Order: sequence, then C-alpha cells, then structure tokens
Amino acid sequence: MDRIWAGIDIGKEHHHCVVIDCDGKRLLSRRVANDETELLALVADVSALGNEVTWTVDVVDGGAALMLAILLGHDQGVLYLSGRAVHRAAAGYRGEGKSDARDAAIIADQARMRRDLTPIRPGDEITVELKMLTARRADLVADRTRAVNRLREQLLGLFPALERSFDYIHCKGALTLLTGYQTPAAIRRSGLTRLERWLATRKTRNAHTLARRAVEAAASQRTTLPGETVAAQMVQTLATEVLALHDKIAEIDKLIESRFQQHPNAAIIQSLPGFGPLLGAEFLAITGGDMTCFGTPDRLAGMAGLAPVPRDSGRVSGNLHRPKRYHRGLQRVFYYSAMNSIRWSDESQRFYARKRAEGKRHTHAVLALARRRVNVLWAMLRDQRPYQAAPVTT
Repeated sequence: MDRIWAGIDIGKEHHHCVVIDCDGKRLLSRRVANDETELLALVADVSALGNEVTWTVDVVDGGAALMLAILLGHDQGVLYLSGRAVHRAAAGYRGEGKSDARDAAIIADQARMRRDLTPIRPGDEITVELKMLTARRADLVADRTRAVNRLREQLLGLFPALERSFDYIHCKGALTLLTGYQTPAAIRRSGLTRLERWLATRKTRNAHTLARRAVEAAASQRTTLPGETVAAQMVQTLATEVLALHDKIAEIDKLIESRFQQHPNAAIIQSLPGFGPLLGAEFLAITGGDMTCFGTPDRLAGMAGLAPVPRDSGRVSGNLHRPKRYHRGLQRVFYYSAMNSIRWSDESQRFYARKRAEGKRHTHAVLALARRRVNVLWAMLRDQRPYQAAPVTT
C-alpha cells in the first residue's frame, strides 16, 4: 500500500490512533498509553501498513510532547489540525456520537482531504527553551496581576486613601510600605521622618515622596473600620506575595534574555526598532524563527491577525474586516513592537503620522504600522540581514 494517513486524538494518559487509506478505509484503530514503549510499537505497526505515512495530531504541547518527539525523531511527517477544526468538521460526518476513536478518524480523514494543514517541524533547543520560559513568564505576570487586584480590593475596604495613592504594579516602594504599615493609625504614629527612614533602610527609591503621600493619606482618614486587624494582616501578606512575584519575573526576564541572545537570529530581530529581548523571545517561541514555513509575509501577517479578510457575497465585493481566528500572542508582539518603534524610529513616526492624517484612529494606525513591519522582519530573516533605515528623500 502506497500512502496512508494516521490521525491521533491526543489525551493525557492515553491517545487513540486511527489509520486510513486513500479510499478512507479504516486499517487500524488502537488506543495506546502515553508511554514510550507503546508509542514506539504504534509507530512501527503503522509504518508497516504503508510506504508513506502522514501523521496528524490535534494538540502540539503538553501530553503530545512525547508522541511528537518520537515521530519527529523517526523522520515522520506530522501535521497539525486544531481541536476547534476537528469539532467543526465533526458536524459533516454521520452520527452525533463523541468518542476518541471517532475524533481520531475525523483527524485522519481531514488530513487525507486537505492540503492546507500546518506541518510540525522539530524546534531547535533554544526555541524550545524560549517557549517554556515565555509561557512561565506569562503565568507569573497573570499571577501578579491577580495578586495586585486582590491587594487593591482588600486595601480599598481598609484604607481607601492609600489605595488610590499608588500604582501597585509598577511601584515596588508602595508594596514595601505595605509590608510594614497598612493602617492610617500606624502611619500617623510613625510620622514622616521615621517612615522615610524606614523606607530608606530598605533601599526604596523616592522614599521621601512615598512617605509624604502615605502620611497625607493617613491624615485624611481617622475612622477605624471593622475587621481592621485581620484586613491589615491580609494586606501585608498580599504585598509580600506581589514583591516575591516581582523578583521571580525579574529573574526569568534575565534568563529569557540570556537564552534569546544565544539564538542566531537574535541580532537581526533586535536590529528592528521596537524589538527587545522579551518581544524577540516571544516571536521566536511562537514562530520558531524559520520564515520558510510561512512561505510569504502575507501568511505571517494572517497568523498575526494583521491581514484583513474578505466578506463578499453576490454583488457585494471589497468588504474587508478584521479576522477572528489568529494568534493573539503574535499580534501582541507586533503591536507592542510597533508602539515602541514610534518612540525611537523616525520612519515609524512618519508612517504613523501619515495614517493619523488619513483619519485613522490610534489603534488602526498602529495596526497598519505593525502590518508593514511584518514584511520588513520577514525579509530581514529571509535574507539574514539586519535592519537598515531607508534614507530620507527630500
């Protein structure tokens, strides 16, 4: 038998594999444990059924890591079909039942019919590490945001004037203050001089300004609220947690930067105004840094949600709108890098000003700039050349 298609419905403990031929006839249906021995046996048995095997999975991380490592290690061609696409395709098949075997069969059949599925390629060690590190950083940032929100909510019920006096995400000095002083009475007893000295001994920046604002907030509230003692303890605990998360994020930022600088494309990416180590690392983690898998910059822009899609019907044509299915993380990378470039690049400033003069809002102008920068970055990586600003013509 010449060519066969193997669809795998990925699970945590077990996977289900269904193999079909060019006519859609089922050749194999097997449930295997997420164990190296069983997975190797599955690869051998499926390979014996045909000369050319096309594998397709619906998950590319987590429980699929071992399966993908084995397939790519044995030079097997692997495609990716998202779980959402599998769910939508299931409506076109007979029956309403839901099972792992049915999903695996749908995955295999979709791979047999479609020619637009994304191939999975083995990533280099640095890119894999950056993917894990950036994912961990995103988790820490989300944890910090939740902790700060809980802190502000708790402080609002205890000391409203102090809650609105500081930005607790970006001001570490305010968090340091809350580890020692949480109530108006405690701040009034300490006084400006003593509070400033207490902050200075903890190497807090702008200790005098922080102490002055805290004392002013304490002077505006002399009412003792119910549950003040317990609330103060909770505020202290939350402030300590946020400070610890700040330190963890700073530590992982250094690790991301050191790994990113080791990538061969790091210097090229950073040469484009607006890209730093963090955004560059996120770009590599999402795309792998290999532009050949996209073919054209339009495909890269489509993945980032920066290319409009048509909604034409009948005599209605030219009706373009923003896409709904795209990689939010990749759009974030290009959007924030475009925002940064407006501050530092004259060329970006001129482009942004021209779009605003055309009547576009700020967000649309930045998105237009981000779309243009997709072409630039794609060409830079294709040609392995750093960015060079175009000379200004007069």
